[in-house]
Amino acid sequence: MSIVPIRGQDIQGAEVAWFAPLCSDDFRHLGVPEGDLRSSWANTSRIVERADQLGFRNLLCPSSYQVGQDTLTFAAAVAHKTQQMNLLAAIRCGETHPAMLARTVATLDHILEGRLTLNVISSDFPGQQEDSAYRYRRSWEVVEILKQAWTQDEINYDGEIYRLKGLSTDPVRPYQNGGPLLYFGGYSPDALALCGAHCDTYLMWPEPKDVLAQRMRDVHAQAEKHGRLLDYGLRVHMIVRDTQAEAREYAAELVSQLDDEKGREIRRRALDAGSLGVSLQSANRDRADEEGYIEPHLWTGVGRARSGCGAALVGSVDQVLSEIEVYQKMGIRAFIFSGYPHLQECEIFGSKVLPLLTTVSLAQEYGRVPAQTPPTPLGTGVRK
Repeated sequence: MSIVPIRGQDIQGAEVAWFAPLCSDDFRHLGVPEGDLRSSWANTSRIVERADQLGFRNLLCPSSYQVGQDTLTFAAAVAHKTQQMNLLAAIRCGETHPAMLARTVATLDHILEGRLTLNVISSDFPGQQEDSAYRYRRSWEVVEILKQAWTQDEINYDGEIYRLKGLSTDPVRPYQNGGPLLYFGGYSPDALALCGAHCDTYLMWPEPKDVLAQRMRDVHAQAEKHGRLLDYGLRVHMIVRDTQAEAREYAAELVSQLDDEKGREIRRRALDAGSLGVSLQSANRDRADEEGYIEPHLWTGVGRARSGCGAALVGSVDQVLSEIEVYQKMGIRAFIFSGYPHLQECEIFGSKVLPLLTTVSLAQEYGRVPAQTPPTPLGTGVRK
């Protein structure tokens, strides 16, 4: 039974996504860079193409500065290399004037013929630090302006940060009705308020299940104030093998060459390194056992060498499927998986686990995409 009510409770299946390592986050051994795995168009576009071929329903294109390719440029370029999955493109609110961002997003949505979703981010800009409340207020206003641009003839907005009057929206209507779905992750009270009022899917990083359940209740309480229901998602790494022993052995090998100082350097370079969410991932590692496990199949070792999502599901095919089923019963039905190296683990998960899951595109389920582009059935949902 779901922890909280969710949108479209009759939807059967989950939106299963993979990850595009745009931000120099691809390794054979964590913290040990290798030239062929660097953040490059060649490597990352190969991962995207393969994820699409395997049947993933969405793909997260993250955003960074020091270590990353440009997210929206990449998404536009890779659009025609994909046939069926959505792209979940990160947008950092405030980096671009909201009306111009609305136009960019609308253009990209047309290029993808409605296969665009957005991950709303409120972090600091390169070289700047802002108060958390200010950053979320800025994101709140940006999202409200985007929604005006996508649904009204004019933008008229009188906010604390942005004041726009009589701005025509003629060039910025997206392909999807009402614009792309908005995915959002954040942990502060201001973050939860923004998500509850304006976003569609609340994304969480891995924590013990009882903690995730409480986060879902807290966000639902915010959404309920506006008469809204949300979807819930989990961003987590994946190490799946034929047996638990093989999976745990691979996890240990993954960090076998990691220098802790190098790991700290990698974590510090991210723009969200000082955020509440990142500190909570660090707290997971502090509570884990000697091998880094905070639950029998949730391993925190990944967080030693990355700033954001810092844990992986580790186990056999059946064990990982069981974990996903538990999350689904909680009400989580948007999953963003990744693994190291990303192409190899995409292949393993996509061939061993994904065919056993019933998958959906939430954007298509909610009628955002025009009727002439019906969803393509993917995944048998048959567990072998």
